[in-house]
Amino acid sequence: MAWKGLHEGSVRCLRTLRGSGYAAYPVGGCVRDLLLGREPGDVDVCTAARPEQVMALFDRAVPTGLPHGTVTVPTETGNVEITTFRREGGYADARHPDTVSFDAGLREDLSRRDFTVNAMALEEDGRVIDPFGGREDLKRKLIRCVGDPDRRFSEDALRMFRALRFCAQLGFTTDQATFAAIGRNAHLAEKVSRERIRVEMEKTLLSPVPEEISEMISVGLLEHLYVFSEGRFLRERLHEELRPLPATAKDRWRGFCEVTGFPISALPVERALRRAVEHPELELIPTLALKPADLMALGLEGPEISETQRRLAAYVLEHPGENTREVLRAHLGI
Repeated sequence: MAWKGLHEGSVRCLRTLRGSGYAAYPVGGCVRDLLLGREPGDVDVCTAARPEQVMALFDRAVPTGLPHGTVTVPTETGNVEITTFRREGGYADARHPDTVSFDAGLREDLSRRDFTVNAMALEEDGRVIDPFGGREDLKRKLIRCVGDPDRRFSEDALRMFRALRFCAQLGFTTDQATFAAIGRNAHLAEKVSRERIRVEMEKTLLSPVPEEISEMISVGLLEHLYVFSEGRFLRERLHEELRPLPATAKDRWRGFCEVTGFPISALPVERALRRAVEHPELELIPTLALKPADLMALGLEGPEISETQRRLAAYVLEHPGENTREVLRAHLGI
């Protein structure tokens, strides 16, 4: 099968582009995942076809980023993001190119990408196009910038978060020059939206190595959000506290905030998540041995019952083995 391992809808898109006379290749994360033996999710495609030409080829195409050459094609087996080969000029906001031109070839398009493991393309017969040593870095389990890391991070400061997140998700380490450049450019993190920072932090927390988030702290990527009173053994503490927790946003964020003191309110999160992190005792209220009816029988009413339940839940949170009617009544002094 052509482009073995990619979902059927993406293969049809590639064939449509090539059948219309345009060079087209799977690129980036899907190629990386195939080489790692992982199943790719959404597939990214780079092509010589200009955005308007891609739109004309696919009836269901969605113009998700036309100024930057990106069109998304929904298929029954997954979305396909198709981006025209491009050259970029200037990054005044350290996030987005000031200008984009569609007069590049494949190699130049790959050269503007963040890390070598994401700068590979795939031929139909399975041959990997790898001008920057991405396959070797996969073998070495290394995240390394394409070209000059200072330039890559000054172009897009989000890449610093992504580098550390990839290490956590893949079990890789950061190339020394790349890691040093993150430290030099960490001040640019304040140019990244808090929504994007939250996403990268959460992906790191939900990874197999959640303590990798300590690297974001140590290099200063989060300094504009919170001043950490970092101890020498923060990574070890996060390892001990986070690894045993279920890999859910609620549990990992709660553990991270408890260990570091980081205020979840510093990031735009859903109300339910913020509530779960800031008030974990509320989840225990339905499990309390003293029910609302019991409290009513003890003479409490209205708001008193709710407030007492919260007090009891906070007590049980600190003393999980003492959730009995007798102990809770004694705690209330009744």
